[in-house]
Amino acid sequence: MTFTWSALALSIVISASPGKFDWPGWRGPERDGISKETGLLKSWPAEGPTKLWTATGVGGGYCTPSVAAGKIFGLGYINEEEAIWAVDDKTGKVVWSKVIAAKGKFGHNTGSRSTPSIDGDKLYAVGISGDLVCMNVENGEVIWRKNYDKDFKGKMMSGWGFSESVLIDGDRLICTPGGDMAAIACLDKKDGKVIWTSVVPNGGGAGYASPMIATVGKTKMYLNWLKSGLIAVDAKDGKLLFKYEKTRNGTANIPTVIVKGNHVFCSTGYGDGGSALLELKETESGIAFDEKYYYKSKQLQNHHGGMLLVGDHIYMGHGHNNGFPASVKFLTGDLPWGVETRGAGSGSAAVAYADGMLYFRYQNGVMALIEANPKEYKLVSTFKLPDQSGQPSWPHPVIANGKLYIRDQDKMHCFDLKAK
Repeated sequence: MTFTWSALALSIVISASPGKFDWPGWRGPERDGISKETGLLKSWPAEGPTKLWTATGVGGGYCTPSVAAGKIFGLGYINEEEAIWAVDDKTGKVVWSKVIAAKGKFGHNTGSRSTPSIDGDKLYAVGISGDLVCMNVENGEVIWRKNYDKDFKGKMMSGWGFSESVLIDGDRLICTPGGDMAAIACLDKKDGKVIWTSVVPNGGGAGYASPMIATVGKTKMYLNWLKSGLIAVDAKDGKLLFKYEKTRNGTANIPTVIVKGNHVFCSTGYGDGGSALLELKETESGIAFDEKYYYKSKQLQNHHGGMLLVGDHIYMGHGHNNGFPASVKFLTGDLPWGVETRGAGSGSAAVAYADGMLYFRYQNGVMALIEANPKEYKLVSTFKLPDQSGQPSWPHPVIANGKLYIRDQDKMHCFDLKAK
């Protein structure tokens, strides 16, 4: 079943209560790619799980959608404009669509990359050209807006455009304009007023990752990538706490870091990236870190597609423009399996986890279901995504309320994951 944009669809407003297993932002409720839902399929038929609907007209780009209160939200290039949209979760019909900007100024991109962050009745998202908007989730009405370039002298580290998914932390919004005087900015989420900005001279511009929270001792901090490295800033005032440069690359620092307690795992792709675990410590002079282990890029790197921490092990796709399935013991760096295993598909792999299983979405449109088994690689099922756009299959899998959502440029598929 396929649905298209229509004047009727745009006029529909549907109210719904939050689902128990919503996916309200980048990488889910905890920004870690993990769903806590159970009772899902442990294997798939050859043609894949039952497809419930396909929505069309959601625009060009690689935005991973978010799911909250009966709707799916995302961004895309529609004609010559960049729009944010909401789709009805039950039918795939468009609820509303609102233009936020003209097509981005950045040269080599095909559309939006930011995932909307849903917080109650508000939506927060960033367009390719740094248009940060706060909107009403029911009708898309813009409540306030900022622009990274105009308001913060922001800049990207390279030419694919702003890609982060902003972090909502209580009454604050944390974002990464990438400017020398506003590498990271803290705003009041109600009205967009600036609370503080972080000064990071020669930061080199924003990376393509999204901010995360860590707390060490009494110090709460926000972490994200710039061109010059992974930075941490004090949540109180934005003061730079440390910068870690060893795993950065000069092209695109993409994967969002994994945080557990006082440990941070980071990885980037390209020839000069790599992977490392940092142990953070609170000292009299601030925050210090110890590098617990480090891998060069050829040994272990996540280009893009993300990393999952399940129990004591990280699962990820390894390799530049590759998604070789890999398992890494979090605290020691041991590699129980993977790194050289091709896996079921080709190209990079975007990953998610639910109910004991890893969901790998490969760049060539193959979906794979793999056991989250720290001892050995166990591929369970695969299927080929339908009606592919011909563009790289990059948006991350989204698992919410018994359904799997897959965005592919102008289309979005919804599959039934519930075990009968």
